[in-house]
Amino acid sequence: MKYDVVVKNARIPQGDDTVLSHILVKDEKIAGFVTNLEGIEYASEIDAEGHLTIPGCFDSHTHFMDPGFTHRENFLTGTSSAAAGGLTTIMDMPCCSKPSVRGVEELESKLSAIKDKAIIDYAMWGGVTGEDIRADKKHIIKEQVDYGVCAFKVYMTPSVPTYERVTDPEMLEAFRWVAETGLPVGIHAENYAMCDYFVKKFQKEGRTDGPAWAEARLELAEKAAIQLGISFAEETGARLHIVHMSTGIGAKLVGEAKKKGLDVTSEACPHYLMLNYQDAMTEHMQFAKIAPPLRTKRDNEELWEGLQNGSVDFMGTDHAPYEIETEKEGEGLNIWTAFPGIPGVETLVPIMVSEGYNKGRLTLTRLVEVLSTSAAKQYGLYPKKGAMLIGSDADFTIIDLEREWTIDQKKTYSMAKYNPLHGIKLKGKPVKTVVRGTLVYDDKIGIVGKEGFGQFVKRQRIQKLDRTIKY
Repeated sequence: MKYDVVVKNARIPQGDDTVLSHILVKDEKIAGFVTNLEGIEYASEIDAEGHLTIPGCFDSHTHFMDPGFTHRENFLTGTSSAAAGGLTTIMDMPCCSKPSVRGVEELESKLSAIKDKAIIDYAMWGGVTGEDIRADKKHIIKEQVDYGVCAFKVYMTPSVPTYERVTDPEMLEAFRWVAETGLPVGIHAENYAMCDYFVKKFQKEGRTDGPAWAEARLELAEKAAIQLGISFAEETGARLHIVHMSTGIGAKLVGEAKKKGLDVTSEACPHYLMLNYQDAMTEHMQFAKIAPPLRTKRDNEELWEGLQNGSVDFMGTDHAPYEIETEKEGEGLNIWTAFPGIPGVETLVPIMVSEGYNKGRLTLTRLVEVLSTSAAKQYGLYPKKGAMLIGSDADFTIIDLEREWTIDQKKTYSMAKYNPLHGIKLKGKPVKTVVRGTLVYDDKIGIVGKEGFGQFVKRQRIQKLDRTIKY
């Protein structure tokens, strides 16, 4: 057999150790592993140069704003930024596009708009809103499931005008609907009434300092929302997923739910591990404004602990960029009126490698789980994605563990040239990104993938993560 590609000199994980291997690729799939290439025919090669090579990394929480809000980001710039960050697959949210995805018609409209832009592969969240619940549009759930979405998203606080939040009883009904499908339902877990009350209270008091945003959206607002979500999951049998969880108490609540045998999972984001609101929001003001907000140094450490013990299942970015001139610091904008969101796809993998693996917070096994394997399993894409097995897609993130560099908010493929992580020094960087056997990013050259090479990946099956908590 003649192979299409060989990824040479790849140091691949074997548990917490690594072995040097050559990876054979045929028809965009992994076809084998060899230690000697003598006698093997192949058309082209990618040299991993002895660097750590892990299953292609997967960010299951992005807002690429396309179509409809492409002044903020589009699928070309977003997936280019993701590729430069070592990501081979992303999963885009249903809300931040026009029209928002709340049925197959809107989903097909979105896929048509982005299909010729993507550099890497992409999966999709499905959508359901309070408006859909009140109109009794239960049929939209099955339609989206049959089309291949991987999960459903609901907002407990407002998102965009075309994607309504759910009230508590509407969320309970959404849980019942989605529970019948076996797919996860992801919730933006903040108590709306609590956040709304204290935001208005602080505005009335005249506060315009950066930390006011975080102090108004209390830790208790996330805690109460997660507790309600867990209660609803217990009542309905739904698979609850807490997206962009920001608090240490949230991780503890998820861990306790797992111990009770409930199907509850969670993700954190790099900014919740790295930044505290007092420092970051004082320095960066609305450029560090997100929802849920940044928390405390204690929360940083407790979320790292959650990644270690399994109460935080994997990582996402909540990549949600906005236009600086009109949505972050334009005329009349302040900490209350500026749009909440930051970019993240280009820094997820480097931060987890540098601050997680290289600093001994995460084992190699756990690094691969939180960046590749676990999200792919959660959303029914494994072992097509997130695996280094024969027959899996030949997706690889090649990482120079020794590369020392500094995050620079201006040096990014994203349209958003701001980042509250700006200036942080890291050790470890993705240097090559390979999607289905094709090199799409090379640190020495830049983006080498072609627009439209990325493909829509439908959910392959219904899968669940093991409920494992380590003591």
